[in-house]
Amino acid sequence: MRAPRLVRVGAEPCSGGFSIYVEGPRDRNVLAAWTRRLSPPLARAFEPACVILGGRQPARAAGLLARLRETQEGARGLCVLDGDVPAAPAPPAFAGLEYFTWSRRHIESYLLVPAAIERTARAGDLRLRRLLESELPDPGDEQALLSFDAKRFLGEKGPLARFLGRTLPPGGIARAMRAEEIHEEVRTLVGRIAAGLGVFESEIAVHRRPATAPRPEEV
Repeated sequence: MRAPRLVRVGAEPCSGGFSIYVEGPRDRNVLAAWTRRLSPPLARAFEPACVILGGRQPARAAGLLARLRETQEGARGLCVLDGDVPAAPAPPAFAGLEYFTWSRRHIESYLLVPAAIERTARAGDLRLRRLLESELPDPGDEQALLSFDAKRFLGEKGPLARFLGRTLPPGGIARAMRAEEIHEEVRTLVGRIAAGLGVFESEIAVHRRPATAPRPEEV
């Protein structure tokens, strides 16, 4: 599958007046993969509409949208923020700009699907499965998942990279996820993006996550 094209920081969107502001290239790549999985029409609209802020900079999103509204009256935007900065100042209010803050710590927190990680690693090693079972919270324990440091787990010094001898790109894990493995909060965000970009809800995959995720050999 073609890797997502990166957008330079502060790039002007070509979205007909709706922009999605994300913190960094990793966020964009993960969201691009999820939108492709859930709705190819949405994925085509998402890529040119996405703007990379270069960090958690909601005020910069407001500034970029203000500049856009000088030439596109009524332009709107959605700024997606990680949830790991509880003491951060409230994002600035700006007409036409909405915010979406992840309930879990990071966007990577929604990639903690063992079967998708195994598919990305291209490994059916029982030792990898035991590592994932021992390191990751139970999929049904949302309270534990809220505080789990997914960036550390997936990072170059984390237990997964130490075991594999390499890091797995978050965008690669997102591309390996099946529609039914995508968390409902991700679907909520995708729905808001679709509404902003004018993509019909009926064009978004309606699969729902099973109560128990299937093991890799069962899918």
